[in-house]
Amino acid sequence: MHQPTEIIYNGTCPICAREIAAYERYATSRALPLGFTPLAAADLAQWGLSPDQAARRLHVIHEGKLIAGVDAFAILWREMPRFRWLGHLVQWPLIRPIAGLIYERVLAPLLYAMHRRRQAKQQAV
Repeated sequence: MHQPTEIIYNGTCPICAREIAAYERYATSRALPLGFTPLAAADLAQWGLSPDQAARRLHVIHEGKLIAGVDAFAILWREMPRFRWLGHLVQWPLIRPIAGLIYERVLAPLLYAMHRRRQAKQQAV
């Protein structure tokens, strides 16, 4: 039996939470086998992840494997009919390295830096 794909995301990141909420609404409305778990509720230790490591990028658990970054997005998108084309597109041989570079060098670090600033502000209060 096919296990649901579990999406582990940073629920304290307003950008991440908004994007994932849209995916979750879509998946729920179509009864897709996807689960959505914010970092705070995830059993990260089971996967050898600290909360800090997990906050650095999107993770999915698919077919019993932990996958991160652009590959995680590709799996998420391929599981949803509306976005399936995007999941396949981002895996094309010429697109995958560019998408990976943009995500790993620009987007993920930017979102993580914003996350760290939010954490610092919360600790200062």
